[in-house]
Amino acid sequence: MTNPARLACLAATTALTMGAMAGAAAAETKLKWAHVYEASEPYHTCAVAANDLLMEATDDRYGIEVFPASSLGKEVDINEGLGFGTVDIIYTGQLFAGRAYGPIAIGGAPFMFRDYDHWDHYRNSDLFNELSQGYTDATGNHIVAMTYYGARHVTSNKPILKPEDMAGLKIRVPNAPLYMMFPEAVGANPTPIAFAEVYLALQQGTVDAQENPLPTIQAKKFYEVQKDINLTGHITDALLTIVGGPAWDAMSEEDRAALSEVASKTADCATDQIIQKEGELADWFKEQGVQVNEVDRGPFIEAVKKMHNGDMATWDQATYDRLQAIE
Repeated sequence: MTNPARLACLAATTALTMGAMAGAAAAETKLKWAHVYEASEPYHTCAVAANDLLMEATDDRYGIEVFPASSLGKEVDINEGLGFGTVDIIYTGQLFAGRAYGPIAIGGAPFMFRDYDHWDHYRNSDLFNELSQGYTDATGNHIVAMTYYGARHVTSNKPILKPEDMAGLKIRVPNAPLYMMFPEAVGANPTPIAFAEVYLALQQGTVDAQENPLPTIQAKKFYEVQKDINLTGHITDALLTIVGGPAWDAMSEEDRAALSEVASKTADCATDQIIQKEGELADWFKEQGVQVNEVDRGPFIEAVKKMHNGDMATWDQATYDRLQAIE
């Protein structure tokens, strides 16, 4: 991005943030929406814009203030904060939600989806609705939307073209057990590190690699400390938008419906932007001098599929079969 374009983007983000904070101050109740992503990312900017939508839909009874970049805690912290009421809304990965209710994690497992369309049909399926209800029954919190996060790829300082290239590789993964499935299937050494600490861990050589979608690799500037992006596409990933039980229970049915509708629009807003970015960023990274490596995903898929219903699975065979049958 050119400097003027970057400045324009930053200015727009700042204006949106300031506008949301000012608007939220006029609402009777401000809902705290926490996440671990950067203020420049669509997840954040779309959530900021949701403030005005919610205020309008609730006649100023509710507004939203968004807290990016782990400012209210790491991902484990904000998940726990939902039940305590220290945060009201969060974005979180399915595997983090799976700590509280195992079956919901199936959507974040490696090579669980054939492609984007398969994932999109899943998020609009009876199966996802049933799993979301199971999560609510287990936690008291409410999943109100799911946002496309992108296809996760491995970054490293050497080309990774086949599973054997990952043997012994010390790769950072998020701190949720199922993120270890892909590395373990290909003989790598998964190392959980909090998201806010990944850049430094890569820079200092604490780990050799990490894995995230292209828009996240750009936003977190991982390309500055990793010279190869390997297009493994091993997880078609998504973020759940979850409203904490205390906040939900305090709302009227009308306001809950308004918040759910706003969350759905916010998910579409970010999803559309992520899809667009994924289509553009391979060329952008090449312009930055990064090696972008095409990968034959077949051998990686075969290595992982053997583990789909093994000891690490937090779902049953019937749930797995239903997901695979979605067209």
